[in-house]
Amino acid sequence: MADLTHPAGFGTVERAGPPQPRGAWFAGLKPYVGSPFNAVVTFACLWLIYRIVTGAWGWLVTRAVTEGGPQACKAGHGACWPFLVAKLRFMVFGFYPYDEHWRPALAMLLFLAAMVVSMMPRFWSRRLLWLWLGVVLACGVLMYGGVFGLAVVSTTNWGGLPLSFMLSSVGLAFGFVLGVLLALARSSKLPAIQVIAVIVIEMVRGVPLVSILFMASVMLPLFMPDGVTIDKLLRAQVAIVIFAGAYIAETVRGGLQAVPKGQHEAAAALGLGYWLSMRKIVLPQALKIVIPPLVNIFIGFFQDTTLVTIIGLLDFLDTVRSAMRDPTWQGIAVLEGYVFAALVYAVFSYGMGSYSRFVERRLKTDHRH
Repeated sequence: MADLTHPAGFGTVERAGPPQPRGAWFAGLKPYVGSPFNAVVTFACLWLIYRIVTGAWGWLVTRAVTEGGPQACKAGHGACWPFLVAKLRFMVFGFYPYDEHWRPALAMLLFLAAMVVSMMPRFWSRRLLWLWLGVVLACGVLMYGGVFGLAVVSTTNWGGLPLSFMLSSVGLAFGFVLGVLLALARSSKLPAIQVIAVIVIEMVRGVPLVSILFMASVMLPLFMPDGVTIDKLLRAQVAIVIFAGAYIAETVRGGLQAVPKGQHEAAAALGLGYWLSMRKIVLPQALKIVIPPLVNIFIGFFQDTTLVTIIGLLDFLDTVRSAMRDPTWQGIAVLEGYVFAALVYAVFSYGMGSYSRFVERRLKTDHRH
């Protein structure tokens, strides 16, 4: 049979493909943008993102003023970075004595180093408790002084980033312990204990943190004997612990309810008592389940420490605001301080979120794969 595709005297005949339908270019983009309406929305969002990014880049970098003082920034049309250079130490350390800034800086370094060590699974053991006990004592000595030739610095002069770290970390650490105990009490079969836990949790969660801080600062001293005073910082810390404990309690209680009933029955069949079964079997499973909501609470409370300003304590965001109210820079540096504060909060919040995902993978609680 003759090969019609190769006639004598001619080369290979190329057959023309079927005509391309109109709109074929959109068919290639359809898996990415969907319908025509979704495509319009997508490209509009991309254009908006482009304008925001280019505008921010111009303000932060291209048109930014990097040298000079208030007059140079007043004549410029971009960010005033000399303001951050001039006010950085005040924003970070607040009213802590200027010549003693090395003490809170060293305390923060010790705290961050202990946190990094605690995040590594190879160091997960009871020895971490001793590490944190030593770090807390060392930070307390560095911040307050009174020993080793260090001048005493009253807690009224503590502020900035070290104060935010201390209020959030100590508050969440003790709040977590309180929350677990309240969750166990609310899940108890003993009516008296359950009612007390319900009253405490619902009363604390029924009011904002501002009111609890106000009561701790103003109302609590009224109930103390004459001549007995409690440090304002300690009062704020206790208020944050109680408030965090109430919210953590409900999250942990949800985890306890998610543990299958068979786990409780298996623990009872092994002859384990209540506390041993909770510590060895039930609580570990419950806490693994509630890692994401717990981290969400931690991030929220790290940011909510700014509310302590109502009782006269200046945390990181409040020192940023105070720096921007300096008459020398007022009206000149409008956003620079807030941009710096947002960057600091974003870094730590993103770090906590990333570490929670690592812990989920480590404990194999992510069932998406």
